[in-house]
Amino acid sequence: MSANEDQEMELEALRSIYEGDDCFKELSPVSFQFRIGELHDSKSFLLEVSWPETYPESAPQISLDAFFNKNISVDTKRYILLKMGEQVDANLGTAMMYTLFEWAKENQETLMENHQPVTSAVTLVSNSDIMNNSTSVSKKKEKKEQLTKAQKRKLIGRTDNKGELPRGWNWVDVIKLSKTGGKEED
Repeated sequence: MSANEDQEMELEALRSIYEGDDCFKELSPVSFQFRIGELHDSKSFLLEVSWPETYPESAPQISLDAFFNKNISVDTKRYILLKMGEQVDANLGTAMMYTLFEWAKENQETLMENHQPVTSAVTLVSNSDIMNNSTSVSKKKEKKEQLTKAQKRKLIGRTDNKGELPRGWNWVDVIKLSKTGGKEED
């Protein structure tokens, strides 16, 4: 069989095995993502695997560069890629995606044993920026909502005890419009 036929058969097998599994995502017929671990688990990670044209005779490209993995240290990523590379070498020449994914699931604890969640400076800066922006926006809103005493009296006269305007306060008077025909009279 040619490499393309092997790829098509493996693709069909992957689709049938992982159908409905939210851990598996097919990005294209030769590119996949597989989440190892639960979604909100700090020790979970996302493998991105791409097949070269000559796969399975040549090794697939494995990456941990997805945003999902932003809190994994560089050393832990290197270790995972090293161990995944060993599995690829052991299975070279055969359809190996299922084997790789299942091996990673079974060995997640070992792969992530030295994992210490990383908080990046960019995340901290963006969080503080968001906090600063939200407080400055609320300050601006407060300034816009300052009313004069006359405006407050008028508003209180129109609202109920909860401070809400009564239903239909901004509706057009239909009877006036029917008498005038919708035209202004001079």
